[in-house]
Amino acid sequence: MKFTKMHGIGNDYIYINCFEEIVRDPERMAIVMSKSHFGVGADGLILIEPSDTADFSMRIFNADGSEGDMCGNGIRCVGKYVYDRGMTDKTELTIETKSGIRQLWLTVEDGKVARVKADMGTPELNPRLIPVDLPGEIVLRHRLQILGQTWFITCVNMGNPHAVLFVRDPEVIDVSTIGPMIEHHPLFPRRTNVEFVRIIDRGILQMRVWERGAGETLACGTGACAAVVAAVLAGLSDRTVQMKLSGGNLQLHWSAEDNHVYQTGPAAFVFDGEWLGD
Repeated sequence: MKFTKMHGIGNDYIYINCFEEIVRDPERMAIVMSKSHFGVGADGLILIEPSDTADFSMRIFNADGSEGDMCGNGIRCVGKYVYDRGMTDKTELTIETKSGIRQLWLTVEDGKVARVKADMGTPELNPRLIPVDLPGEIVLRHRLQILGQTWFITCVNMGNPHAVLFVRDPEVIDVSTIGPMIEHHPLFPRRTNVEFVRIIDRGILQMRVWERGAGETLACGTGACAAVVAAVLAGLSDRTVQMKLSGGNLQLHWSAEDNHVYQTGPAAFVFDGEWLGD
């Protein structure tokens, strides 16, 4: 089975073209192929498939085999894949995801896609729909006790559930301990992604992320979108920001006109390969 390794600012996935390949057990394949040392090594597996309602469809499987709803870095790479491989000549695409249809705008340089702008949709703030088991119409800086320490979480769904925490310095946070404890907290019936965000100024934010089903990753596109929404709601940032992540930078804009969050960033090819396992 042929596959391609790609990444969006270090958030790396294994891509399989399901126009040509058949993946019968994607949950198991995501686990096996994502393993470092024993597999390809990645944050997960993304299938590129036909769609009846959009130009293409994508399915995301995390490194633990769980299926995700949306991936901001992953969808940019899907745009690059289908254009660079000649599967389309469009520079404006629609991609079907479990979170709905998303639109992409491709920036082409020397015949290859270099950057992609993605409409990431509207933020969901209703706790019943994120979901988070809390009352009210919004979860803004809710007090949470973890290991005897108080954290304040703001919850947003950007295709995936997110808990955003504002901290003085993400680099000193024990993400590998705090992240999974929040991910699996009883408040979150579908688990959650966790973002540790520093406000540098109103136009620049810094973030580390613990991803549901994958652990700490170098970047999370939906998490970056959730973070800017949370920052605006808390009065800490403007609607247009640069997000600094471990793997690189994203440009984000939460539009006051249509309530959509737009994300712009690079997409990179790493290598092609052939999987000879079962």
